[in-house]
Amino acid sequence: MKRIFSGVKPTGHLTLGNYLGAVRRWVEVDQHRADALFSVADLHALTVEHDPARVRRLSRQAATLLLAAGLDAERCTLFVQSHVDEHTRLSYLLECTATDGEMRRMIQYREKAARERARGGSVRLSLLTYPVLMAADILAYGTDEVPVGDDQAQHVELTRDVAVRFNRRYGHTFTVPRATLPAVAARVMDLQDPSSKMGKSHGSGAGAVCLLDEPDVVRRKVMRAVTDGAPDVVYDREARPGLANLLELLAACQGADGSGEGAAGPEALAAAYRSYGDLKRDVAEAVVELLRPLRARHAELAADPGYVDGVLRRGAERARERARPVVDRAYRAVGLLPAV
Repeated sequence: MKRIFSGVKPTGHLTLGNYLGAVRRWVEVDQHRADALFSVADLHALTVEHDPARVRRLSRQAATLLLAAGLDAERCTLFVQSHVDEHTRLSYLLECTATDGEMRRMIQYREKAARERARGGSVRLSLLTYPVLMAADILAYGTDEVPVGDDQAQHVELTRDVAVRFNRRYGHTFTVPRATLPAVAARVMDLQDPSSKMGKSHGSGAGAVCLLDEPDVVRRKVMRAVTDGAPDVVYDREARPGLANLLELLAACQGADGSGEGAAGPEALAAAYRSYGDLKRDVAEAVVELLRPLRARHAELAADPGYVDGVLRRGAERARERARPVVDRAYRAVGLLPAV
């Protein structure tokens, strides 16, 4: 059976973009077709300035939301990254395999480092090296596939390069994974800045719908979404990105898969509207209804933290069982003396 690995960073509240762009696919497809592992990647949240209590709170919230969204602890493995020591054990070996140049070419590092230098500051070393930790996350499990968005494909390519290099130097140790980019994936853009993805880092702003937002908050954010000054409703991603984002969001909430089957796509939906107001009201209600059962299930799970703790504990045990033989093999391959 194929093995899949993916995860979320608890750097902010999970948003509608996270759900439609990744989590819904994990729930509806990935956990049913493979040995799937999903991680709350809390160690990655330490690469930037953070509040320890907030990281703990958001880590628990993320795990609870993933369960509320429909991840089944009997079908997949859900765990917290820092609960499995093999991630950090392997990360150092991969730091000894990757190069400084590879790290400095990573897009996210370059962008964040440039912003900090412009302010007269600097970034943490962990921001430079975290792609190696991400590679360890993947390689520790003999992962075959990593479902990612196109913005994360570079990290999987680095993982592949490091795995191939390690295997050539020290003998076959790692499965070389591949990124799987869904043929159709919802790419939800920020409601106030449709040139940017809706992300967790913007979760407190007006442009991001968080999964736990109250219905009235959702409606207010959608009704205030940026569109443009043209009077007609047409789907044009390049010329009218704000309007296109709303149409794509409505299509995704209604279950459109972009194949021409099932629910209407954004082009067909545009033909049904004569005003932005009507479209925004329908988008708002569609989002509210999509999130209603998730929010209700989250409330149930949050009231029973012992259940969530048990899922994460058993998930970490299963993850450890899968990762330890791979990492031990890597330690032997690289020349480290086994512990007695």
